[in-house]
Amino acid sequence: MNRQWPRRPQSTLVQTFSRERDIPDLRLGQRVMVDDGSCPAGQIKEVMGSQMTETGVLRTRKCIQRLGTKKR
Repeated sequence: MNRQWPRRPQSTLVQTFSRERDIPDLRLGQRVMVDDGSCPAGQIKEVMGSQMTETGVLRTRKCIQRLGTKKR
């Protein structure tokens, strides 16, 4: 019996950009990481499409803990 497991949609993958202005179109609920050096050491900026407005998607920004292995 061959089961087809549901695949993770493309929108759940987190993209990383070096500048916030390089983000093309942010969709509602989408999260992207921006490594522009504006957050303290060990953190990265998360930009999220948080609310739908008349002019488009409202972006919210916050610094979150950088995940991954530590680099020496």
